Amino acid sequence: MVNNLQKIGGVAALSEAVIYLSAFVFFGAFWDFPVGADDRQTFIFLANNQTILSIVNLTMYVMFGILLAVLVLALHQRLKTKALALSQTASVFGLVWVGLVIASGMIANIGLGAVIVLAEKNAEQAMTAWIVINTIVEGLGGGNEVVGGLWVFLLSVAALKINELPKLFRSIYWFGRYSHCVSS
Repeated sequence: MVNNLQKIGGVAALSEAVIYLSAFVFFGAFWDFPVGADDRQTFIFLANNQTILSIVNLTMYVMFGILLAVLVLALHQRLKTKALALSQTASVFGLVWVGLVIASGMIANIGLGAVIVLAEKNAEQAMTAWIVINTIVEGLGGGNEVVGGLWVFLLSVAALKINELPKLFRSIYWFGRYSHCVSS
């Protein structure tokens, strides 16, 4: 069972990498958002592209968050026997990050639908709502990775402490840690 969780966690990590890189490709190469458009043109564009943007948000946030939950559990399982306190603390931040990322995606998609409907009545009011929705999405998990950063930092400290990182990373760590002794 433990070995299966490690394998599933590895697949989850690789899948998250694919999602992350795909989002960069999508927004960099395919998403042709009309910068400088007025409110009405912006909402026409969003309405015309609602399905694809909803799928991207669902994948980028919700699916990523589900995979992240599996990864958090797999890493906790791997580290808990030798670094229980650090592993538990890291897992708390990892699971909070899971919730924030999933919530961001759900708010983004529900908000997108709401502002498209509102734009039919009042484009200016819809733009104000869109700005608020985007601020909430970015603040929770789209543009603010403090919680995820804490998770990775604590995992890294735990892995270094118990020598669970690959040899290359351990060598870099120890070289950096003791290089001042060599140069003295």
